[in-house]
Amino acid sequence: RRDIIAVAHLGTLARLPRHGHFRVDLQIEGRERLRGGGDPWIAAATAADSAASLNSLTALLAFQLATMLTRACWRLACRSFSASSASAAFAELPETHRMLQRTCRDFVDAEVAPVAAAIDREHRYPAELVKRLGELGLMCVDVPESEGGTGLDYLAYAVAMEEVSRGCATLGVVMSVNNSLYSGPVARWGTDKQKADYLRPYLDGSKVGCFALSEPGNGSDAGAASTTAKRQGDWWVWGYVLSGAKAWITNAAEAGACVLFATTDRAQRHRGISAFLLPMNAKGVSLGTPESKLGIRGSSTCTIHLDEVALPASDCMLGEPGQGFKIAMATLDAGRIGIAAQALGIG
Repeated sequence: RRDIIAVAHLGTLARLPRHGHFRVDLQIEGRERLRGGGDPWIAAATAADSAASLNSLTALLAFQLATMLTRACWRLACRSFSASSASAAFAELPETHRMLQRTCRDFVDAEVAPVAAAIDREHRYPAELVKRLGELGLMCVDVPESEGGTGLDYLAYAVAMEEVSRGCATLGVVMSVNNSLYSGPVARWGTDKQKADYLRPYLDGSKVGCFALSEPGNGSDAGAASTTAKRQGDWWVWGYVLSGAKAWITNAAEAGACVLFATTDRAQRHRGISAFLLPMNAKGVSLGTPESKLGIRGSSTCTIHLDEVALPASDCMLGEPGQGFKIAMATLDAGRIGIAAQALGIG
């Protein structure tokens, strides 16, 4: 019988004088052998049978305890490193970005953090705080000033996202979706009329938009969209009829409009995907039961059901027919910056 004595990187829990090397050679009831010689974080020494040796159960508990202690020390070290690195990084930002960071931090500390726990506990959409984000210009950070936005860059967006998410993950995700997943593609590919109807009303926090790509059967694979958009009417008055479902859509219950992707030509595969601007109050649009989540519970996550939703020809399509896959991929690239900044703030 061989037993294990765990040794942590930062301090030996039990040391055997006869064994100066570190090696894992654990066998419990003949079922499992774990080898990892030379591991600098968690190691083990083996001992011959003796009256003083630990039994297998005690040894396993010691090993697990050493693992837990080491992971805890690692987390503390990472947090300390992250905090010091963040301070140094902010010090190197341009003055405009440092001012933005201070403004966001003051706002979060004074108005957001005190109510964040209640928002999550009560599954409450923070409408008033979203309006405050709009007043501060944080719901349209990189939208050009000529379109009514704040006109800053994506670095400023990431700085603001991190600070807001530090105080409340719900408020961070509402801000992220409206900025990068909704306003972003409308500002880039929308016509003047579409911007007037679907962009400018969504910049001040009074309305929010959402982004509908994922489906129950294919996740976020835009090229496999089973939701369809079929043309209807004569060529001079044609529109589209949408049928299908979009799943796990953030802000769906609160959104006034949606950037949605559907197949217009299945034979073209991903080149047959088009993007649409969908008013959430359109006839035939309905929502499923909000998902029960472990966190970020002040923002809804729902399935959008489309039952032959008729959209007019005038301004329903975003971009050109077949351009939806390109729009989706470009939008997700930008959206990942916001989600990464949100993770930094939460962490």
